[in-house]
Amino acid sequence: MEKIASFKIDHLRLKRGVFVSRRDRFGDAVITTFDIRMKEPNREPVLDVPTLHTLEHLGATFLRSHPEWSARTVYFGPMGCRTGLYALFAGELDSSAVLPVLREMFEWMAGFSGDVPGASASECGNWRDQNPDMARWEASRFLEVLRAPKLENLNYPE
Repeated sequence: MEKIASFKIDHLRLKRGVFVSRRDRFGDAVITTFDIRMKEPNREPVLDVPTLHTLEHLGATFLRSHPEWSARTVYFGPMGCRTGLYALFAGELDSSAVLPVLREMFEWMAGFSGDVPGASASECGNWRDQNPDMARWEASRFLEVLRAPKLENLNYPE
């Protein structure tokens, strides 16, 4: 089997940031997958599962409720390696196009208080596995990148 594109990225040089992971065409439609890399792979501790689960609930709720981006949001969820999240949006987009909404989302997550949306037994298969305090902390930390991104935070290493 051929190695998939994401395994060809040099994870030893990958920084935190927002990267175009892939673009897929379905007829006339294009879906852009974004790698929202919150941790430097193999150099920082990964996100713990309860924190990542909370970020997923908050981020998905935010994007699917956003007045401009809800209709373009295809998916928002965790990476298996737990170094970040994936966001899939309709359209042929680049990292700079999604920075404003991602900044807005992470600011909202960093300041979130109250019950985590969808965190009840009738709404989630593992509803108790949440960590809102750490999700706020991780969102705040990632805002450092989103507020002043460099080229290395928007483009995969060559």
